[in-house]
Amino acid sequence: MKKLASILALMVICHFSYAQHAGRFRMGMDIGPAIPKDGGIGALVNLEPKINIKNNMNVGIRFGVAGLAKDVTYYDFTEDYEGEISGNISVTGTFDYYFNNGGSNVAPYVGAGFGYYALSSIEINSNDFDTPDNIGDLEADFKWAPMVRAGVELGKFRMGAEYNIVPKSNLQNASGDVIGEAINQYFGFTLGFYVGGGRWRGI
Repeated sequence: MKKLASILALMVICHFSYAQHAGRFRMGMDIGPAIPKDGGIGALVNLEPKINIKNNMNVGIRFGVAGLAKDVTYYDFTEDYEGEISGNISVTGTFDYYFNNGGSNVAPYVGAGFGYYALSSIEINSNDFDTPDNIGDLEADFKWAPMVRAGVELGKFRMGAEYNIVPKSNLQNASGDVIGEAINQYFGFTLGFYVGGGRWRGI
């Protein structure tokens, strides 16, 4: 009888040691490449504190930085111009749902979020010597935008894909005139890890 009780106690201890459970705080960090919708390249870093509202659900706040290089569109110029966005900073509320109730250390997930994206200034490069001098640094807008993502957690490690659906921005010259637009939507492919929150229980 004592042996049976010891086995049951050990099973309970293992369950609470290795399963995600509600009320626990966790902190995650993801990095990876970022790809603008119409082409280009970049990189992103996300830092995300979260709290488990259920054993397989959590909510959090994602603090993200994405550096993107991409083409921009000008209304009055026929030459090709290349714009570089030096930084894209976002603060996004998030929700993730995990297809795991503690029976495995593999936890696929889907998630979504909504937040505020601050788009940095754009540097313009051109070989056209007839371009007006005031087309040097252009300002883009601030945007509210949704985000969707999916991936899998393997123990404390995490990999996934996200799509940030950021609206287009108007580009203004030094005089405040709108002279073009930038497409701000981008894909991200991430690798990362988290600490806290418990861990998915092994088989």
